[in-house]
Amino acid sequence: MRKVIDAHVHLVQEIAGIGADGVLRPIGGGKAQYDDGKIITLIPPQFGEYQATPEAVLKEMDANGVEKAVCLQGNYIGYQNLYTYEASQKYPDRFLASVSYDPFSRNRDEIVRHFFEDLKIPVVKWEVSTGSGLMANHHTLPLDGEIMKPEFEYADEHGLVFVIDIGKLGSESSQIPALRRMILEHPTMHVIVCHLLAPRQDQREEMKEGLRALKLPNVWFDLASLSHNVRPDEPPYPVTRSFVRDAIDILGADRLIFGTDLPSNLVRNTYRELINIYEEAPELSEDEKQLILHDNAEAAYFV
Repeated sequence: MRKVIDAHVHLVQEIAGIGADGVLRPIGGGKAQYDDGKIITLIPPQFGEYQATPEAVLKEMDANGVEKAVCLQGNYIGYQNLYTYEASQKYPDRFLASVSYDPFSRNRDEIVRHFFEDLKIPVVKWEVSTGSGLMANHHTLPLDGEIMKPEFEYADEHGLVFVIDIGKLGSESSQIPALRRMILEHPTMHVIVCHLLAPRQDQREEMKEGLRALKLPNVWFDLASLSHNVRPDEPPYPVTRSFVRDAIDILGADRLIFGTDLPSNLVRNTYRELINIYEEAPELSEDEKQLILHDNAEAAYFV
């Protein structure tokens, strides 16, 4: 079995999300409810009702040949910063921790000093989306403006891997030209853009245009939730695979990173099904599979 690195995992101590629909809180049975009454399912049955613990995630990883996981943050579930950090200290060979924070926090300087200088967490994750990111609960702001520019600079100065989810393609947060300008100012900082720009099935050409704009030597793209975003697409996921083929043709296979967005996608798929989108794709060579499922994450996050 090929060893895999899952570069988009969320550990969950407690569902504590916030987004455009308000606060998200657990209601049992793996479900959570927003302030507007909308109910979503976040936790698969094998994890229980309320959490995705490190031990539960490791059990899934071990059963599917997943060697390591990058544990990201997001407002969708709620920041799990210290919980993730503690997991990375307990299982340092299996989990890499990241941190998210709100740049509008009055004590922002103390927060970043604690996380990145005292605890030395190596990855910063930014979700700026209008659905459940920075622009869901703050005004729309430019990614190359006075709020975000210092965050790029701080990450670069402190040698952090910079992960950013700019939201759905075409949304107010999906500011590809501004993101390109900021990346060009930090040409040696590793930047990972989440969800292959999060296109819908009818946005193939827009995605390709965005990938061309962000084709830079220090940029990778993770593939988390791609099959969900380009739905409808059923096993063996021909639409998802065709989007990946387009991305390879533009970027090269060495720029794409496998990720699951666990735990929420395990509500819809098994871990093996998500891996097999790539592992069993006849459109991919063995070298391309190895790059996407393992080697690119190693290069972007662990070297």
